[in-house]
Amino acid sequence: MSDVREIVKEKYGKAALRVVTGESSGCCGSAPSARDASSDPICSNLYDDSQQGELPETAVKASLGCGNPTALAQLKAGETVLDLGSGGGIDVLLSARRVSPGGKAYGLDMTDEMLALARENQKKSGVENVEFLKGEIENIPLPDNSVDVIISNCVINLSADKDKVLREAYRVLKPGGRFAVSDVVTKGPMPAEIRKNVLLWVGCIAGALEHDEYKGKLAAAGFEAVDVEPTRVYKVEDARTFLEGKGIDVDALGAQVDGKFMSAFIRARKPS
Repeated sequence: MSDVREIVKEKYGKAALRVVTGESSGCCGSAPSARDASSDPICSNLYDDSQQGELPETAVKASLGCGNPTALAQLKAGETVLDLGSGGGIDVLLSARRVSPGGKAYGLDMTDEMLALARENQKKSGVENVEFLKGEIENIPLPDNSVDVIISNCVINLSADKDKVLREAYRVLKPGGRFAVSDVVTKGPMPAEIRKNVLLWVGCIAGALEHDEYKGKLAAAGFEAVDVEPTRVYKVEDARTFLEGKGIDVDALGAQVDGKFMSAFIRARKPS
């Protein structure tokens, strides 16, 4: 597990440095040469113009996710929000505005370069009801029953111990608190080689959960009202160039991939 953590930390540290030097990063922190972010089916057009207009350019460029949890979580003024794996801070800063007045947004990240970038983006944005914390999503540095909403954007799939992440999320949520994250999930069986290569295309290190498995893990952690709602379903054509570059006959195996990888909004609630 520590090996996965170090790989993720190095990858996201480099992604933050690329943004500082004026470049963009792809989804899940991939290098810009890996795909054209402006047309990428995973991470393009997640935030509307009004949301992007609220933020520094470096916060937008450092958006490495697969969804927009701030638009789906139905945040309310006065709530406390925690973003797991907050990166350059885009979802934290957007959330902070949604929960103002009276609310607060925490961002948790383990990468020094991302935390530095996020704090600089906070200064540029002028948003004050924000605090960025250094730590791991498997060991959240907040007390029990302390937040109303947990959001995350294509980060939980990077953890090698997803059960611990979900138990920690449950612990820090207040009774009745909401879990509302964007993540990559899979649906149904497929050959291991295909699964591995499509996950590499998506840009995620540890691998996405099958959507029913995700629901089962949330229930095992104690959550109720669990729902997985697809937000973007990836077709085989989206990954054709990448897979052919790996020596895979896309036409022969397309049916085993088509529609089985997706970005999804995962909702759950801690019992009151």
